Amino acid sequence: MKNISFVFTFLFLFTNYIFSQKPAYVIYHNGNKVEWQDLLKATDSCDVIFFGELHDNPIAHWLEYELVKDLYQKYSNNLILGAEMFETDNQLILNEYLNNLINEKNFIDEAKLWQNYQTDYRPLVEFAKKNNLQFIATNIPRRYAAAVNYGSFAALNKFSKDALTFIAPLPIPFDSTLDCYASLRQMPAMGKAHTSKLYLDQAQAIKDATMAWNIMKNLAYNKKFIHFNGAYHSDYHQSIIWYLNYYLKENNNNNYKILTITVQEVDNLESPPVDNAADFIILTPSSLTKTY
Repeated sequence: MKNISFVFTFLFLFTNYIFSQKPAYVIYHNGNKVEWQDLLKATDSCDVIFFGELHDNPIAHWLEYELVKDLYQKYSNNLILGAEMFETDNQLILNEYLNNLINEKNFIDEAKLWQNYQTDYRPLVEFAKKNNLQFIATNIPRRYAAAVNYGSFAALNKFSKDALTFIAPLPIPFDSTLDCYASLRQMPAMGKAHTSKLYLDQAQAIKDATMAWNIMKNLAYNKKFIHFNGAYHSDYHQSIIWYLNYYLKENNNNNYKILTITVQEVDNLESPPVDNAADFIILTPSSLTKTY
């Protein structure tokens, strides 16, 4: 009897212990809670993986690094990395650093790195460097996105042929009815008074188009391409993914399969996401401290 009483007491205490823990994240797929290994297994049947992060979320950055490590374990050198955080005119210096032609100080001094590079993106670059993986700078140089913001797509016609090599081919296809762009027109006007809200979504679209174009150019048979970007740029299979599908179709290549991951901050990790913003939704506590 004492043994039975001990067992029940142990189970009660153990259960309370488990439920008193504070999980760092929970993963959902189609409204159901799943494990990390389920997400990893899903990568077997896709070619392009989009990881939509919240830029200042520490769990997102940790999981990005863990995912790259696990993908490398599965696919070895059949893995390509790419990121919104690196602009196309920095591909040369990024390659020089990855290939040990320049030192890290020169790379940091001369590349246009985000303020959270050291804590959040350096681990990815260093992993690629150590394991001889390609790392693609996919995003448009910000000066050209700024030009579109103030002058629409038409502003790009003023730039040289050399400048346009850093941008998706003109003219840029644009569907203003997509929610990712229509929602921007609902935002209050920002910046200079003459800036049209429509130009703001064109500025986002030129980023998406350029990222998609550079992903497509670097797709390779039997290789996985993982792209890191803000969740906005891949949620609901819009933004970059709309453009990637467009360019793949234009190039008569519809065989690539896409997997999306997004990160959301919530008060209750046990409540399933209210929509399917991505194939896998990683919920993290809204109380997390930020990386910057």
